[in-house]
Amino acid sequence: MVDDKKISVNDINYAIYKIGNWKNKYEINQIGLSREIPVTKPTVNHIKLSMNEIRKSEFDISKKTVNGFVAIAYQISPKIQEMDLDDVVELEKLEYENILSELDDLELMDDDCEIDLNDENYLIYHLIKECHVTNSIPANEHTKKYYEKEMKRIDDAVMN
Repeated sequence: MVDDKKISVNDINYAIYKIGNWKNKYEINQIGLSREIPVTKPTVNHIKLSMNEIRKSEFDISKKTVNGFVAIAYQISPKIQEMDLDDVVELEKLEYENILSELDDLELMDDDCEIDLNDENYLIYHLIKECHVTNSIPANEHTKKYYEKEMKRIDDAVMN
């Protein structure tokens, strides 16, 4: 992984989170299903950009054009599949607005701080841009272990 290296919390090549809980409950927005709460401005900006990209994607379901969040949730969640599609679309809009509000209200680290890449108080991902996709790679063993457990928890939550 990494040596004892410090990075600026303003470094746009890293996303930094703490483990916590969102204020609202989310069924569709995968960001809201995670317990990873951003702690830096670049991380919040990255999340907002990612959400906008997913929402800009269009898919046709039951003769209705829906955004990427609705399509993903509808495809993988039995609970969402049982809902009326118009209700799913409305729920996604509500969740999107709630997440934006929560992101805007977060207490973030000071811009001039540095953090050790091996700091186990935070989840740190190295962001690597490949073509039009940004990959989030765990930057240390602590984050890698957490990420593996968290992906399983989210999969289990979505599938049930």
